[in-house]
Amino acid sequence: MVYREKERNLSTSALAAECMREINNYRHGDRSSDLYSVELLRRATVQGNQDARVWLQYCFGEIVHDWLRLHPSREIACRLHSATNYVAQTFERFWQATTQQKLQFSTLSTALSYLHASLNAALLDGLRAYSQPKEVVLPELGEPGGPSVEGVTSGDEMWELLQHVLPDGREKRLAYLLFHCGLKPKEIMHYCPQEFSDVRDIYHLQRNIMERLLRNANYTHCQLAAL
Repeated sequence: MVYREKERNLSTSALAAECMREINNYRHGDRSSDLYSVELLRRATVQGNQDARVWLQYCFGEIVHDWLRLHPSREIACRLHSATNYVAQTFERFWQATTQQKLQFSTLSTALSYLHASLNAALLDGLRAYSQPKEVVLPELGEPGGPSVEGVTSGDEMWELLQHVLPDGREKRLAYLLFHCGLKPKEIMHYCPQEFSDVRDIYHLQRNIMERLLRNANYTHCQLAAL
């Protein structure tokens, strides 16, 4: 990935000001440039620059609030936690994902897709607490012919396990969306249309993930027993 010297030489605060301008353009349908946003993302995720993270959270905070205001389950979710709490959880999940997967974003839209998925995961956690569901099962594993793994009771537990058995970056990203964020394939296509060609592509990768788990059955059994 090549960055122009102009963006790399800017101070973080100056970069954030340009990032805000690009985000405002993005929200109005003008996606002509995102160079400053990508550079700020690089500093915050690849370099782990805390100052860049603070500025990025400031720049992206309003758009996360917008998503939350438009979410169909917002009213129920906000009975349990405040909007500020959900926004904070969203960024916590986003930073966790970028750190664990060493994600690098080449476009603003890709980063926003993952951020949107992280908000959805935070809201799902709140709604699960509200409805007090039974054990969480792996998404979509009940379809005919699909593989299954017994004994897994939590998407977060499965996500931790998959970190160790998935070498492919694309499979890891899908695992994050499926098991950590709790999204279904159609929802993933909605939030990340640039990442996957269609729902069949997601199902195919999901089968690969589960087959890899089964091939690592001994490791899987030991890890699940320890959870």
